[in-house]
Amino acid sequence: MEWPAPVARLAPAGLDPRRWWALALLCGAFFMVLLDGTITIVALPSIGADLGFSKQDLPWVLSAYALTFGGLLLLGGRAADLLGRRRVFMAGVLVFTAASLVCGLAWSPAALLAARVVQGAGAAIMTPTALSIISTTFPEGSERNKALGIWGGLGGIGAAARWLIGGPLVDGPGWRWIFFINIPIGLAALALSPLLLRESRGSLTRRSYDPARALTISGALVLLVYAVVKAPDVGWGDVRTILPLAGSALLLAAFALIESRHRAPLVPLRILRSRTLAGANAETVLIGIVAVGMPFVPTLYAQVLGYSPVKFGVSSVVLAVAVTVAAIAGQAAVLKVGFRSVAATGMALMGAGSLVLTQVSVHGSYFPDIFFGLLLCGLGIGLAFVTATVAALAGVTGYESGLASGISNTALQIGTALGVAIVSTVAVSRSAAYLAANKGTSPLVVLTEGYQSAFVACAVLAGIGLALALLLPGRPRKAAYKLPEPILETGARD
Repeated sequence: MEWPAPVARLAPAGLDPRRWWALALLCGAFFMVLLDGTITIVALPSIGADLGFSKQDLPWVLSAYALTFGGLLLLGGRAADLLGRRRVFMAGVLVFTAASLVCGLAWSPAALLAARVVQGAGAAIMTPTALSIISTTFPEGSERNKALGIWGGLGGIGAAARWLIGGPLVDGPGWRWIFFINIPIGLAALALSPLLLRESRGSLTRRSYDPARALTISGALVLLVYAVVKAPDVGWGDVRTILPLAGSALLLAAFALIESRHRAPLVPLRILRSRTLAGANAETVLIGIVAVGMPFVPTLYAQVLGYSPVKFGVSSVVLAVAVTVAAIAGQAAVLKVGFRSVAATGMALMGAGSLVLTQVSVHGSYFPDIFFGLLLCGLGIGLAFVTATVAALAGVTGYESGLASGISNTALQIGTALGVAIVSTVAVSRSAAYLAANKGTSPLVVLTEGYQSAFVACAVLAGIGLALALLLPGRPRKAAYKLPEPILETGARD
């Protein structure tokens, strides 16, 4: 069964006067997804004790969400293009909000894990759709870059908010409230979406669905995310890591074969031939690795310094502020100096910040051991992330914006999963080697040695990202062709 080519019908000229309110709504939903992916870390000990999780099963509270989120992003983004962006966004919000309620009411480990799977599916539907709506609501250029700068700045805020919000909630009303806080946000988003968001989708003469393509790409991504999530626990050379990676590669090959022979592919392979899009998404993977792997290590090092979760959350605000400021500045810089220069500057700052953090010691302090490293890394993350996001959507035709958003979000999700896996593996391996060579050494010294090596790994990865950034094109260029956005129900309320 085949997808015919979209029949475009031009939308009325002029900008949507509600677009900035729409951006606020979409960013609120995105912040909810960001927060829920990380705030659970703070609550894991309380969740384990209350519901009776075993030590082996407790990490699945995080992994169950990550698997479905990472595995369904492409499908969620493409569904938005084909079925209607506002409609699909609202469906994602509804699924996410309902699953959050069940998470908060969970009565057993199985109930919580099942709800987390559904929650991840809702996030996978909502996130690329929201980014797609931004790309079709704001015209390519300064306005879209400003919107994406605000979108990118939320990443840093979400990283710090997990400690600032999660710590008081867990210590106060309890861990269940880290899920309950999603409910009023989700209900507000559902109520405001028909008022603020235009409906838009490709107009097709007939519609059909090919489950083989959806299952192969989703299965490939689920297996890939599973492998990188489990690798720190079982080892990269373990059969439980190798087999999922091999299965993912086989399913990706099968998907590519199916798509190459289909008249109307779910993911047109030609979109991957774009140098800008391919380079931006490769860059996004590296950004995700460092942006998640680097902050993860200071959370562990803070225990060496004796910091409480709340105290560390306050001390890491510098990272959130730096990311936000740099993302807003980066969107303007891209128009003036181009993708290559801004992305390279961002990766260089991330590398420099990681090198500063390699100087942490057992008897260290917040100044200067942590503060300046977080500051430099935050500035770099903001610049690099907003540039990669703008580049990933530059020149993409309107009816493929959901697909491009899904690819970008998938790249970021893979990077974030790899980030924790890589730094954990490096830190544990270095600590074990140091202890073997220096028996009787203080456990804090052994741990700190591992953390220093993890920061070195982040600096090396940022260096690779810098090399990739230099391959990006200079100034933003529009596509050689640009089909009109196939909007059916612009401004519709139904």
